[in-house]
Amino acid sequence: MGSNSSTFEKSRAEMNVFEALLKARSKFGGKREVILDADDRVLTYDELVLASFALGSALKQSAGSGKSVGVMLPTGAGSIISFFALSAYGRVPAMLNFTSGIRNLRGAIRAGQITHVVTAHKFIELAELGGLVEALQDDVTFIYLEDVRENLKPVDKIRGAIGTVAPWLIRSKPSPDATCVILFTSGTEGDPKGVALSHTNIVSNVQQVVAHVSDILTPDQIIFNPLPTFHCFGLTAGAILPILSGIKTVLYPSPLHVKEIPKRIAETGATILFATDTFISQYVRASGGDDLKGLQYAVCGAERVKDETRQLVSRVSGVVIIEGYGVTEASPVVAVNQPARNRPGTVGTPLAGVELDFRPVEGIRDAGCLLIRGPNIMKGYILGEEPGRVQPLKDGWHDTGDVVGKDEEGCLVVKGRIKRFAKLGGEMVSLTVVENCASAVWPDHNHAAAVLPDKRKGEQIILLSTNPNADRADMSHWIQNHGVTELSIPRRIFYVEEIPLLGSGKMDIGSVQRIAADLLRKLTPTPSM
Repeated sequence: MGSNSSTFEKSRAEMNVFEALLKARSKFGGKREVILDADDRVLTYDELVLASFALGSALKQSAGSGKSVGVMLPTGAGSIISFFALSAYGRVPAMLNFTSGIRNLRGAIRAGQITHVVTAHKFIELAELGGLVEALQDDVTFIYLEDVRENLKPVDKIRGAIGTVAPWLIRSKPSPDATCVILFTSGTEGDPKGVALSHTNIVSNVQQVVAHVSDILTPDQIIFNPLPTFHCFGLTAGAILPILSGIKTVLYPSPLHVKEIPKRIAETGATILFATDTFISQYVRASGGDDLKGLQYAVCGAERVKDETRQLVSRVSGVVIIEGYGVTEASPVVAVNQPARNRPGTVGTPLAGVELDFRPVEGIRDAGCLLIRGPNIMKGYILGEEPGRVQPLKDGWHDTGDVVGKDEEGCLVVKGRIKRFAKLGGEMVSLTVVENCASAVWPDHNHAAAVLPDKRKGEQIILLSTNPNADRADMSHWIQNHGVTELSIPRRIFYVEEIPLLGSGKMDIGSVQRIAADLLRKLTPTPSM
């Protein structure tokens, strides 16, 4: 098995996440501001700890110690306080993806053995989720933050006050190896799986990332995080990391507010943006005047950063894109570029302590299916067939399902999901390459490739594009003139108004496949009887 040559002292992360919060408060001072919400609510360390103990006291009756409680809230102070409130009393926050639909939510609730879900009246109203709540009322009991605040008992307030000055008298002390949080996969390939991350996983990943990019993650920075906390990138990297590192984080409820976010970045003086390729390109196009002039870095993950996006960002602003790679199962960061060693087209070098192994894939040269192991790798999956039971990894190794190689400097190059390759003419063709070619030809539009069965050749590539004038001949000409295999030319190109996305900002691969299949079916004549 290969491994990262750097060392990482796992003992540094031998604490639970609430201990890490208290340690950060002690180091940076209780009066230091760490959260700025979308409604301009500011929280210091002392206020975060006080609110966590008070809310946690009220919530702890909803589940026993070590049991999970659902959290269905947008990115904001409410979701982060709920996370730490449950952690303070040894409960396990299970972050629910409210964009995933009733079926997937039911699957997550069943797998996590969730009986109570924390949410907010205001959020349900603004997000128009009343129908969803009504559909799930027989499955879980909803706890509304507004109701909890209004009915907070004197004992809860007392526990909050005592916890602020003498937390050891109040808080639970779960083992660092106990489950800290449960997140759920998208469920595009079946029922959603719960990903059980331990306290050690989360705190280790924070420490690994800070050590890896210590030159930019300094207390004088201000992080802007619009990514959902039901996604590990938005939770660990965008919220827990800055809080545990003394860095103020600006929380915003939705990455989809494309016109408002650049203005909010300017208003808050944010210097680092957490985003995906899709969102950063939209924010740059929507920004007016000097909205983004204060930004120094945009840390991008979840999907590959396209060359066209880098060119756009460079042309419009001076923001430096730092691309990384992660998976929920790794808490989530596996590798990330560094400002002094920022190599476009790669996701940088692995974090210290992350071991790598590459399993050969037939038809693919200079890359393999990536397996990872380390202190940040999950405890295991929780499946609907065996609710509540964590299925441990074999020898600690997780198969990412991603095809990854290395460049000459040891930086990782992600070729794509192993399921996102088409076998054509005996060769494996990456759908990501197809999409990148389309983006080079039509940079102002979005594109998604799908692989579908073909009676003659086994498989065929279909491209969806938001460009109504996308022409196969133009793409063929570009591919032939840029040394790309002609097997990457899609069999057909279909116009769509938009490319479906998941709530995390990633492409919804399942929906892309279904749309492509439906469009192709409409062109195929039905055999006559």
